[in-house]
Amino acid sequence: MVVDRAIDAFSVSIVNGLGEPKMSLPRTSAIAGVYAAFQFAMPLVGWFCVRTILMIFTSLQKFIPSIAFVLLAYIGVKMILEIVKNKRDEKKSEECVLSLTTLLLQGVATSIDALSVGFAISEYDFFVALVSALIIAAVTFLICFCGLKIGKKIGERFSARAQIFGGIILILIGIEIFLRGIFSI
Repeated sequence: MVVDRAIDAFSVSIVNGLGEPKMSLPRTSAIAGVYAAFQFAMPLVGWFCVRTILMIFTSLQKFIPSIAFVLLAYIGVKMILEIVKNKRDEKKSEECVLSLTTLLLQGVATSIDALSVGFAISEYDFFVALVSALIIAAVTFLICFCGLKIGKKIGERFSARAQIFGGIILILIGIEIFLRGIFSI
């Protein structure tokens, strides 16, 4: 269950590495840390919702896959359009540096389904839920750190084409989350 929750963040990390192949080690760690923080927070938010405001959250739960899809599709399309625009303007394609806003949107989009983990751990007391969320965060950090490194290696070789491919991957991840939510896969 832990690795399953981090796979979307891993995939997006590869995309981010593709777009920024010269990313420094501290930046790589910080980006992986953001994904880990969201993966840590979402199960606790889900745990809290089940314990306190279940009825309100239950009515919103059906929108989670749609929200993730919209966020990832937006980021992916934006990424592709920036590359196409750079080519059209005949500028040298510059490295795509991940903005804080985009990173936060990705963090929400890739971890929003982790709210359901909070439902699964709602019977636990807070300390056990906290330890569970910490384990999820640690695994997410390691997986995302590796994903960023893999993406950087590929991005060094394929440059702008890798960024377009990365945008397509983000859109596909959004579709996958959406379909998984609709069909409860």
